Parts: sequence; structure tokens; C-alpha cells
Amino acid sequence: MATKKFSGVIPPVVVPDTADHQLDVPSFERVINRMIDAGVDGLFFMGSTGEVVFSTDERRKQIIDEAMRIVDHRVPVFMGCIDTETERVIEHAKYAEQAGVDAIVATCPFYALGGTTEIEDHFRILHEELSLPIFAYDIPVCVHTKIPWKLLAKLGAEGVLAGVKDSSGDDISFRYLVQENEKNGHPMSLLTGHEIVVDGAYLSGADGSVPGLANVEPYGYVRMWQAYQAGDWATVKKEQDRLNEISHIFDCTSGVTGYAGGVGAFKTALWLMGIFETNQMPRPVRPLEGANVEAIKKVLTDTGLL
Repeated sequence: MATKKFSGVIPPVVVPDTADHQLDVPSFERVINRMIDAGVDGLFFMGSTGEVVFSTDERRKQIIDEAMRIVDHRVPVFMGCIDTETERVIEHAKYAEQAGVDAIVATCPFYALGGTTEIEDHFRILHEELSLPIFAYDIPVCVHTKIPWKLLAKLGAEGVLAGVKDSSGDDISFRYLVQENEKNGHPMSLLTGHEIVVDGAYLSGADGSVPGLANVEPYGYVRMWQAYQAGDWATVKKEQDRLNEISHIFDCTSGVTGYAGGVGAFKTALWLMGIFETNQMPRPVRPLEGANVEAIKKVLTDTGLL
């Protein structure tokens, strides 16, 4: 398993909540099946988009179990095992391993912040303790630490990391990492989490994308990946431009920031499209309402999704 390569479109799955903050299983089935039917190459659960930091241990297990049941081996499953420090990450990952997931995704520690030595040791310990491929999740906006590209390349070359899910916002670092990974014989799968500039990451040589917007519109990301594989760069750009028009669900709202405006926009769009029963958010985040819902509805209507 540690040598398996992953590529293509691997969306981070939005988790639907009922009005009383329970997992909405029928809506979960709809969004998962819709993306698989669209041709995605894998699914990533329990990431930032997937409410991982809002979920109790019991809810994490419920999401893992339902995800594995619904996916039923149709595509590879990535599972976010994200927590403050190493031992907690291992606990989550052990359960995910037993559930049959295909790869583990972990950030660096984000409470007792350390330096490069601690980050390196963290991933080495995960590699020693776990049997599944490990993807480093580089998301400094949430964990307050940017993983150096040289360290990622080193850990990949030594077989510690199977890949990287890059949500760093640092396109220079990602470009350097892609080039160094090539020099090392391409041991890692490098995936971009920047849904607005996937075309640029593909031009750099990325192995795939992890676009949250694919919950709302998976078909365009699949077509873009297929065009990239065929060397059809005009279509790659055309699909990215079209998807970017849909991405204005993020910036058409007012008075909300962060999770409420990002994942809140996903949930509201999926609700308006009839895929989710509600646009409920995890406490204490409030769901979008009123003029913000109408603004998202207009974007969806203007782009042909409603």
C-alpha cells in the first residue's frame, strides 16, 4: 500500500448536518454518489471542508463508517486524521486503518507548536506507527506552520510520505516541490487544494487536485483533469474559467468570514440544488440566510446550475 500512487480529482467531501446537528446520512449519500458518478478519482473525508475539527471522536467514527459503506470500494478513500499532536493523530488513524481507508492525511501539530525538527519527527512517527500511505496536509492558515518544501521532498524521497495535499497558498513553494519531486524520481503524489488555480498547478506538473467546489460542480474538474492528461491546455483553461465563475459563491456574501463563508457557501449551494436537506453548520458557526442565500442562488442561476 505504501507504494500506491494516487492522482486525479479527489474532492474533500462536505458533511451535511440535520437541523438538530446530526449527520444527515441520505444527503451524505447523494453528494458522494453524485461525485463518483461524475468520474472523480477518489474522495477525501474529514479534512477542513469535512468538519474534522468540529467533530467529536464518536462523530468522526460515524463519518468514517458511513463514508466507507457508501463508497463501497468504488474509488480510493483518503481520511483526514487531524488533531493537535502526534498521539491523537495516531489514535484517529488506527481507527481509519481498521475501517479500510486507502490513505491517511495529516497536518503538522498545531497546538504545542514546534520547529522543523518536531514536524519531521511527527511524520516519521506516523510512518513508523501506521501501515497506510501518509499524505502531509500543508495548510498554514489553520495550523500556523508552513511545512518547508525541502523537508517534504526529503520525507518523500525517503518513503516517509506518499504525497502532499497543498493548501498553503504558496505557489512558489509548490512549484519547487514539484521540481524536486521529479528530481527524486517522483516518489510522491502532489495534489493542489487551490480550486481556483488548478490549471496553473497542472502546468507545474501536479498529480491532481482536491477541490472543495467539486462538491457543487464535479463534472468540470473531471473534464479539466482529462484535458490535462490529453495535453489539451485550451480546454484546461476553459474549464477553470467556467468553474471560477461558480466559485463566486464564496465572495458574493457579506458579513461572514472564514468557515461560515467558505464551507457555508458550499452547504448553501448544495441545499439550493436539492442535494442537501439543510445548510446547517456545526456549532457555533451560523448557517447563511437571507440576502446571502439569495446572492448564492443568483450565482448558481447565472452559471446554469439552477
